[in-house]
Amino acid sequence: MNIQEQINNYIDSQTEPKRSEMYELNRIILQIMPACKLWFLDGTDDRGKIVSNPNIGFGSNTLKYANGSTKEFYQIGIIANKTGISVYIPGIKDKKFLAQSYGKELTTASVSGYCIKFKTLKDKDNYVLEAAIKYGFESIKSLKIKEGNENIR
Repeated sequence: MNIQEQINNYIDSQTEPKRSEMYELNRIILQIMPACKLWFLDGTDDRGKIVSNPNIGFGSNTLKYANGSTKEFYQIGIIANKTGISVYIPGIKDKKFLAQSYGKELTTASVSGYCIKFKTLKDKDNYVLEAAIKYGFESIKSLKIKEGNENIR
């Protein structure tokens, strides 16, 4: 099964209205970055142990850890959770940026250093959510260009 089929199966397994909202977020993100790399992480580690909820990823970024190691990971992720949907933007360097820039306008969302969590997409101003997602893609692109690596997927 290819990644797009895995993504569709995962979204199809959600109950309404979460299923429709996940498809809408998927559409919004692909409209912003149509040629990005797609990811589907089933939530298990290398030993098959469940370590997180399954998640859908978009784009590509190299995460750098304190010990000097690196790992390729997505730029934007969406995850269905028990209470709603989370949008992850893991490449943001300033952990206060999301909350300071978008938190006031996303009044019914919980906004942390790299996550926007909400019960329903209908509660959100899609324009504000799209702006946060665009920022996530652009901040990584800017960082890669600054570091001399313009090959962004």
